Amino acid sequence: MREILEAVAAGDLSPAQAEAELSGYVTGEAGRFDAAREARAGLPEAVLADGKTPAEVAALTATALETTGRAVVTRSDADDRAAVRERVEAEHPGAELTVEERAGMVVVHAADFDPSDLDARVGVVTAGTSDAVPATEAATVAREMGATVERVDDVGVASLARTLDAVDALRDQDVLVVAAGREGALPTVVAGLVDVPLVGLPVSTGYGHGGEGEAALAGMLQSCTALSVVNVDAGFTAGAQAGLIARRLDDARG
Repeated sequence: MREILEAVAAGDLSPAQAEAELSGYVTGEAGRFDAAREARAGLPEAVLADGKTPAEVAALTATALETTGRAVVTRSDADDRAAVRERVEAEHPGAELTVEERAGMVVVHAADFDPSDLDARVGVVTAGTSDAVPATEAATVAREMGATVERVDDVGVASLARTLDAVDALRDQDVLVVAAGREGALPTVVAGLVDVPLVGLPVSTGYGHGGEGEAALAGMLQSCTALSVVNVDAGFTAGAQAGLIARRLDDARG
């Protein structure tokens, strides 16, 4: 503790960084940020923009950058992104900001941030274009955890030839996240063709009976092949699961 206090006194550590070191979290103007999540649980803490004001999203982004050197924002809208950009440019010159507008994702790296680099490949697969939003969320999270991410898009079983054409690329991955809506058949089919861990990601497409992802979720839970399943549209969770598997593979290979 004395070393931390001396670092604060010398100006080498901010009060927020010191609080994060001592408590594992830091309390800012918009709430508490879990600055120790990556060290504790292996995945970065994210700022969920949904339900927060743009100012709160920007404040938590700034706290994340100050304490961990990185911020990951999910489910953001245009106002959130504008507020984040304005605050980052004002307080963190040289930071690198990446935006996935359709998926509502924002990733910011401080100028001195050193990203992880795992010896593991994560394939993120979509049945169709409608599955792109949660799939992009999954891909972003897995990439931020250090995995090499390859996208394999639009290979749904409505035309099985598309799936079979992609089999070699799918088998070349260490872990797969497979996103599908409607009846959610693609993860079951892919899991029967590959020998790698597969995370099924049901998507809230489809309509009528079993719409909004319910049929996709039920179909994946009832799959006759070996796969795991996350909640509907839970791209962050799917990417985190894939990233954790990738970390273990990297440890084993190292």
